[in-house]
Amino acid sequence: MSEISYYTKDALEQLRAELQKMKTVDRQAASKAIAEAREKGDLRENAEYDAAKEAQGLLEAKINQLEGGLANARVLDESSIDTSKASILTKVTVTNLNTKKQATYRLVSEKEADLKMGKISIASPIGQGLLGRQVGEVTEVKVPAGLLKFKIEDISV
Repeated sequence: MSEISYYTKDALEQLRAELQKMKTVDRQAASKAIAEAREKGDLRENAEYDAAKEAQGLLEAKINQLEGGLANARVLDESSIDTSKASILTKVTVTNLNTKKQATYRLVSEKEADLKMGKISIASPIGQGLLGRQVGEVTEVKVPAGLLKFKIEDISV
């Protein structure tokens, strides 16, 4: 059984749109590529046909994976999020005690993570180090570069 994935309403809609595109547009393109390659002659020696069939297989695997993920998806309502502690979908402002720099991260699911946008996965080392912490707490996070110490400055939605 797959594990439950949590999404914002927007992120879930994006995944559904991506799945719909794969099923309608991408599947047709894959079928067309196979048909065109088949017309080019002997299938035993047709690398283009083999490549098209492999691409179709990869597409079907992606579709199945996405369908499985959507089947176990849960939408989180931002209005019901408890901001007394860091949890999924909260924005956590921290001060790195090693560098004295401040940063704000939004804790999200693995599939929504995007560091450039300040979204970090709850499964990442920093995300796990922040989960469940309250304002004023200091947490140590072990990352590949060493040990980081963060002080929780603020938690909001």
